[in-house]
Amino acid sequence: MSVSTRIIRGALLAAAAAAVLAAAAYQLREKHQEAELTVQNIHDQLDALDPATRAAAVARLTSDEVTKVHEHHQ
Repeated sequence: MSVSTRIIRGALLAAAAAAVLAAAAYQLREKHQEAELTVQNIHDQLDALDPATRAAAVARLTSDEVTKVHEHHQ
């Protein structure tokens, strides 16, 4: 294999790796934005509740998550 073939192959591999990394970064950014929108939607819905209902909802969510953590660590 000649030096120029190796250089071309290396450049193509580097370009392919860069394209894969760019695609992964794009997907990660999309997921992050989707998560932010979901969190904002949840906050908006909680804010729309009266204080007693909001407190009950937060308590229930917290309790559910604590239960999941305890189940996961057993």
